[in-house]
Amino acid sequence: MTPRDAGRGPARRSAKGRLARGLVPLALLALVACTGKDAGTTLGVSTVSKPLPHLSGPSVHPDGAEISSSQYTGKVLVVNFWATWCGPCRKEQGILQNVWRQYQGRGVQFVGVDQRDDKAAASAQIQDLGVTYPNIFDEHGAYADNFGFVGLPDTYVVDRTGTIRYQVIGQIHTAATLTTLLNRLLAGTPS
Repeated sequence: MTPRDAGRGPARRSAKGRLARGLVPLALLALVACTGKDAGTTLGVSTVSKPLPHLSGPSVHPDGAEISSSQYTGKVLVVNFWATWCGPCRKEQGILQNVWRQYQGRGVQFVGVDQRDDKAAASAQIQDLGVTYPNIFDEHGAYADNFGFVGLPDTYVVDRTGTIRYQVIGQIHTAATLTTLLNRLLAGTPS
């Protein structure tokens, strides 16, 4: 023990160690979640079985129309959380739009949720990327707690009964990731 450590008891050193050990995973998660530093990684697809929390709010689109998840009862629903400041979110929006075009006439609906963002920037990005599915503006990130996610992008695939069946944590890199899940739900075989 050095003279500098003499006034520090084991409890203080271990508290610092616990704090440091707790911060490392959080820092890594924050780095991967939406900095673009590791945009090549999809963290995974999880099988889930929980009710879809109610979503409603103004549209990101200039018309500002009210959007509600209850409008899509009886459809397979894809809910994607994103923001303009999230590089991986921007990268996956083209894939989402292409899958939306392919499935919109088959009983599937997409809804984006723009989290903690600038509405004008979000509207501009949607127009720039040609995204046509509805997007809710969630200025304060109110839905993050309801869904229980920790970073963006995050995508949920919901069956016709309103039950979340899949969660895609991280960026969707290929249409196949999403089309596989949609095909399962449309066929009535979620697992």
